[in-house]
Amino acid sequence: MSYSYLESSSYGKDNVKFLKVVKNPKNNKDHEIMECNVQVLLKGEIETSFTEADNKVVVPTDTVKNTILVLAKKNKTETMEKFAALLALHFTNKYSHITGVHVKIVQQLWNKYHEHSFIHGGAETKEIELDYDQAKPTEYKLVTILKGLTVLKSTNSMFHGFNVCEYTTLKPTDDRVLSTDVLMKLEFDPAKLGSLETVVTGSKDELFIELFKNCRDTTLTIFKNENSASVQATMFNMATKILQDNEVAKFVTYELPNKHYILFNLEWFDGEKNDNELYYPSSDPNGLIKCTVGRN
Repeated sequence: MSYSYLESSSYGKDNVKFLKVVKNPKNNKDHEIMECNVQVLLKGEIETSFTEADNKVVVPTDTVKNTILVLAKKNKTETMEKFAALLALHFTNKYSHITGVHVKIVQQLWNKYHEHSFIHGGAETKEIELDYDQAKPTEYKLVTILKGLTVLKSTNSMFHGFNVCEYTTLKPTDDRVLSTDVLMKLEFDPAKLGSLETVVTGSKDELFIELFKNCRDTTLTIFKNENSASVQATMFNMATKILQDNEVAKFVTYELPNKHYILFNLEWFDGEKNDNELYYPSSDPNGLIKCTVGRN
């Protein structure tokens, strides 16, 4: 009997990067661009490559890389959700022993300000994650992610009524700076979105574009308008509104670090009062609050 066994396995290519330029057929100088970093991991009948050094079952990771680039060139890639579905179906249809695929795509955001000139969106990205099992094609997991959206508001945030014990030094407040780096994940309901084959046709592209915009706009609108009782309460309201607006959403998850700004005490200088005007940015330690919200 062997001492060990293979619990699970996958392999593939990571950090496959490309910038795709799409030219307007009516004006060769009018462009749209898409910059992506792609990860594809293959699953299936690949155990013997780990346990018996049998490479016959290995599709080389260089082949995976080449496939990603060729499919990006040959197909329309208006949305990364569609491209992820295309990759998953390609690998499971091409190789009979590959029965599952995990795809992750990180898309850099470029804002067009001229027909062929763009401004980078900074740390903010759009990400896609797709888990697909050929044996259960209607139970795929597709997630759209908004990441790196940094926001701050200088009032309309409070925090009081919290649990107090002998370890508590935090003072309650009715007015504070609230800042965070937004990480929002929306998981689609496959029953409402449809099959990956349907996604690949492009019929859902407009939905994907509008949904991502709705998630971003909802996050920013509730953040600015709500007199926040806590990060917890605000993120729950954001997630609930996204579920109300997007029937294809199954779950919405937020992960929000509470980036603290500490009020300076200047009373040592002739009793100088600091009426929520001068703060010290404290990068760490920071609060981290997470929640996943579903629909009743």
